[in-house]
Amino acid sequence: MSSGSSTLPAVVGVYGGGRMGAGIAHAFLVSGSRVVVVEGDDALAEAARGRVASSVGKAADRGVLIGSPEEVLGGLTVTTTPTDLAGCALVVEAVPEDTALKLTVLRQAEQAAPDAVLATNTSSLSVSALAAGLARPDQFVGLHFFNPVPASDLVEVVVGEQTAASLVDDARCWVSALGKTAITVQDSPGFASSRLGVAIALEAMRMVQEGVASAEDIDTAMTLGYRHPVGPLRTTDIVGLDVRLAIAEHLTRELGPRFEPPQVLRDKVAAGELGRKTGRGFYDW
Repeated sequence: MSSGSSTLPAVVGVYGGGRMGAGIAHAFLVSGSRVVVVEGDDALAEAARGRVASSVGKAADRGVLIGSPEEVLGGLTVTTTPTDLAGCALVVEAVPEDTALKLTVLRQAEQAAPDAVLATNTSSLSVSALAAGLARPDQFVGLHFFNPVPASDLVEVVVGEQTAASLVDDARCWVSALGKTAITVQDSPGFASSRLGVAIALEAMRMVQEGVASAEDIDTAMTLGYRHPVGPLRTTDIVGLDVRLAIAEHLTRELGPRFEPPQVLRDKVAAGELGRKTGRGFYDW
């Protein structure tokens, strides 16, 4: 694909069909690409298909879908066989934040589609470190989508040490073709968004822990005082407290003690209070 092409790849692979992967699949499907989603087993594959179908259906209900849900979903393949990624021009991995797991699926994608651009949706892991384990590190880039993907306007294009400049141009154009806005960030711990977002959220947690104010009032301070659409603690519940804890621990290792997770976060995760997905976090859902 030529540098700066605004045309989306005709066939896009998404490895991982959880909340983020399903959202990424949605974004490419509604923009005209065919999408192949790879999951680990039949049950996970069926759940992924259901997530994408539900998301596309909601878009239709809001009147923002071009064509019928059936037509859009006709471009979706969900499989448990990584070799079905053959023919994809772009494969985005969207599996949990574990370096070994991400490298495993990226290498499978690289074997199945040796000419494809590979991308990671990681929110905090090093793009350069992942690239070092691949055969074509110049054709690897970070595409950090935000949750929920269909409603979010932002994608971070994360540039690894060996990422080709032409690929950065292409990636920014693909993001634009999805109707979203790209920011370009050099590979660094937490990139721009996670580093800033987690820093604010951790301080909000410390304020709850110290009894400074309630979670609701802290969030209201940010939504009304700083025009954040959602406060940092409600955002943490939506993202998942376990996800936030893992990112904070990673940033502590990379950047130092200012990202040390507060005890209240560790306690809630240990108690299974992970936010919206479990019904309770800093809020009851």
